[in-house]
Amino acid sequence: MTTTALRAADVPIAVAATGARIPVIGYGTGGGGRVTAETVAAALACGYRHIDTARKYGTEPQVGAGLKAGGVPRAEIFLTTKVSHENLAPADFERSTMESLETLGTDYVDLLMVHWPLPTMDLRATMGALAEMKRRGFARHIGVANFNAALLAEAVRLCPEPLSALQVEFHPFLDQSRMIALCRTLGLVFVSYCPLARGRVLDNPVLAEIAAAHGRTLSQVALRYIIQHEGVAAIPGSGNPERIAENLAAASFALTDEEMARIAALARPDGRLVNPAGRAPDWAA
Repeated sequence: MTTTALRAADVPIAVAATGARIPVIGYGTGGGGRVTAETVAAALACGYRHIDTARKYGTEPQVGAGLKAGGVPRAEIFLTTKVSHENLAPADFERSTMESLETLGTDYVDLLMVHWPLPTMDLRATMGALAEMKRRGFARHIGVANFNAALLAEAVRLCPEPLSALQVEFHPFLDQSRMIALCRTLGLVFVSYCPLARGRVLDNPVLAEIAAAHGRTLSQVALRYIIQHEGVAAIPGSGNPERIAENLAAASFALTDEEMARIAALARPDGRLVNPAGRAPDWAA
């Protein structure tokens, strides 16, 4: 893996692209039942300002209630949601976006994304619908999730408005160096979901040894590995307030170049975990 790593002092609190400033660690709400209004409010209380949800997660109601309960001014929060694959036709795209805004209790999201591509979709029409939501003020920034390299480049070419971010799976067991490099070339922020590999980082001996050397948890080491890549953010999720705060603290220490290389070496060909209907995209295609 040959992805550029940042020095400790150089890791920002947010990564930027096309005017978007995305906090490097966000609260991911793809965990279903573990996400509540209380956990969202707890994330805000301990300092999170990046909240990620999606129509498909079914957590927009909890996020909306948590934002209200948290009391943080809306302008201080970077809020992401996504339009599901069954709603990619322009009329459906707009309806889904409006439903998300109503459920979230907000007039706009900071980042609106296409959640999953479809082989049969009209990409030009979908990108047009995405851009229209930005032009009408319903999204400050736009992006895509789960696009492979070729599809991402085509989406950037076809979209009437600049894309700001790509969101895909990335953790110590999955090499995403090519996609991270492509995002840099295209001027996009790379957002990592499943950054803790659905808990698989918690029993890895390499991560355990590095964590012990720093007096940190394995989760913090895995998250630090991710955000120590230039232009990369992560959205870990948890239903435990202590773990939520712990994850945010991953931004407060650094790994050495040797430690980064050791963690990168954990990647393996079968490292991908997210594979809907057995048809996961080839990120590096």
